[in-house]
Amino acid sequence: MVKVTFVKIGYIATTTLVDALLDERGARKDLTMRVVSSSVKMDDEEAVDVAKLASTIPTDLYVVVSPNAALSGPTKAREMLRQTGKPVIVISDEPSRKALKENPVEGVGYIIVYADSMIGAKQAFLDPVEMALFNSDVIRVLAVTGAFRVVQTELDRVIQQIANGEKPVLPQVVVEKETALALSGIENPYAYGKAMAAYESARQVSRLSTEGTFKLEEPEKFLPVLAGAHELMRQAAVLADEARELEKSNDTVTRTAHFAKGMTKKKVKLFSKFE
Repeated sequence: MVKVTFVKIGYIATTTLVDALLDERGARKDLTMRVVSSSVKMDDEEAVDVAKLASTIPTDLYVVVSPNAALSGPTKAREMLRQTGKPVIVISDEPSRKALKENPVEGVGYIIVYADSMIGAKQAFLDPVEMALFNSDVIRVLAVTGAFRVVQTELDRVIQQIANGEKPVLPQVVVEKETALALSGIENPYAYGKAMAAYESARQVSRLSTEGTFKLEEPEKFLPVLAGAHELMRQAAVLADEARELEKSNDTVTRTAHFAKGMTKKKVKLFSKFE
């Protein structure tokens, strides 16, 4: 039995489902998971507090999920967990890329998901409904394009190495469009093109969200930019949905399900059996 503790500091779309990706039916007998969260807060006090709590949980692996892992709070939490001697994997968004790639730390791996873009976080624009709709759009893009499958596959690989008594090889993965689509299982070339467009569109949302949230002060300037960012993410979700529907119409939807002992098995045709 491998024990994994997820430490969630703030929110990206991946935060919501990352643990569920490893045991979608709650059927695995080889894995137990715990989740500790600071919810939406990412300041030093909140991050350190949640890391202290996580460090008291017997575990074989920590998975830290946060926006911009280079910020002070997530960095301090990560370092505190690393001091336990257990391996740490960081899952974050594109602003984390430089800090994590250029300053590798022993015992810490990373998965950077480019299309898990920043939300339009201005009070005049963002309310609970807008927040929920934006994240649901991102989740659809990450699911269809293969990004979630990259996260799931990398975590499963490390968990299996730990189960085998091996020293795990921690991921150093940047999920660009090619990385995601390679695991999407999409066969129809037009569906593949739509999924690629969805992933790249979702990635570009961060540029608009960052501009509207941090660079513009007047509402008449930042509100259209933030609205545009969220509209672009919505269209990315539409493209992802269209790609999925094309695959369904051809009966070529790839399914890779977890079984009780932790292995995944694959099937494509709806009425076929798992390989």
